[in-house]
Amino acid sequence: MTSLADEARLVFDNFTDRTTHLLNPSLRLGVTGLSRAGKTVFITALVHNLLHGGRLPMFRAQADGRILGTYLEEQPDDAVPRFQYEEHIRTILEDRGWPQSTRAISEVRLTVDFESASGWRRMLPGGRLSIDIVDYPGEWLLDLPLIDKDFATFSQEAIERARLPSRHDQAAPYLALIDGIDLDAKADEPTVQALKTAFADYLQACRADATALSTLPPGRFLMPGDLDGSPALSFAPLPVEPGKTYRKGSLAHLLARRYEAYKSVVVKPFFREHFARLDRQILLVDVLQAINAGPEAVADLETALTDILACFRPGRTSWLGSFLTRRIDKILVAATKADHLHRESHRRLEAIVKRLVDDAIARAKFSGAKTEVLALAAVRATREASIEENGETLPLIVGTPAAGERIGAETFDGTSETGIFPGDLPADPGELFRADGELQHGAVQFVRFKPPRLEKSPEGITLSLPHIRLDRALEFLLGDRLA
Repeated sequence: MTSLADEARLVFDNFTDRTTHLLNPSLRLGVTGLSRAGKTVFITALVHNLLHGGRLPMFRAQADGRILGTYLEEQPDDAVPRFQYEEHIRTILEDRGWPQSTRAISEVRLTVDFESASGWRRMLPGGRLSIDIVDYPGEWLLDLPLIDKDFATFSQEAIERARLPSRHDQAAPYLALIDGIDLDAKADEPTVQALKTAFADYLQACRADATALSTLPPGRFLMPGDLDGSPALSFAPLPVEPGKTYRKGSLAHLLARRYEAYKSVVVKPFFREHFARLDRQILLVDVLQAINAGPEAVADLETALTDILACFRPGRTSWLGSFLTRRIDKILVAATKADHLHRESHRRLEAIVKRLVDDAIARAKFSGAKTEVLALAAVRATREASIEENGETLPLIVGTPAAGERIGAETFDGTSETGIFPGDLPADPGELFRADGELQHGAVQFVRFKPPRLEKSPEGITLSLPHIRLDRALEFLLGDRLA
């Protein structure tokens, strides 16, 4: 994926990072996931609970009273936008809305002063750890495998995906444009823009809630940012012949050149400047959205997650070796929105995610990285209840569905609290991949809920944001560095 020159630069950058923070230890935590997986909410809840001493019984440093202070500091990377924690927490607490989704890379530094768990080390001055949380779209990770693919290979794979039955309706306008196109014709910008727009529209349509497809590179076509309209983002896959040379100035030659520019200008800098500098990683997965969309969406999510995990640089390095090369030594794969299910289904949710990422996780373990799969809700928007119906006890979740959410014929107004029986996930994750889309335990139904109002303790103290297993996630990702 990288050349010798790239690796040499990575060694230099890593050595600079390590020596700069030798007296003030730091850890770079990558937070990623595909669209609407809850990256912004996870980071906001993590920072909020650590700043305000949240309820984190499984996070040992907090539970043992060894955290002496937590505060935000200026981030180390001046060229990276700051994660707007204050704006996001205000949206959750005051507006009872969810923050805007991740559109580009951002960063925030959270510093923790702590006391060691070791008796003899407690006689020494307290420790300090700066946690640099790097938020980036998972769609960008799907670009990393493109580094090793030429234009013909990329085009062949993209067109094959576009012709799949699950994508036929969304891809039809784009496929109509490339059908019978003259690849040797002189390139002109209106034709290029028409191809690029049709291809980008197809990718956007595949990401919509109804289809919820996930394998949609190039990632910047979904989130172009300030590169929108640039030549590096103005191309589309074409039915070119592998190994064939097309004349200079032709449509095929121009789009192949722009594809190579995309890799040079967009993909490689992201890998070198951000991704290759991570120490630990959490990958957030919204399985429920894919389940709602059907078995084809679940299968496509499996492909995307395998591609994403294959991009990580997992492994262990010695203390001295860490000055030269950086490896991700812990990877947490988290199924988000566990609060949309009763706790009885949480283990089944985890089993589904394990089924989706089994092969990729096995490779990560082989290289020495520790991995874990967890069902969590960074912000818990529901509570649990039950009702008696026909002599049977049904577990419910109770919350305020967002305005416009629907179950059957009922449309929610965003103000009324209601109890919902979401259904059961299958005991066998393989049921989700059946072509007929029928689940063993009947239909499942999920809606989006509004954030909760903060509770108060009996003493009148406002409590921090409620969650499900955020403390276990923190213990896995940070616990050993605060021991």
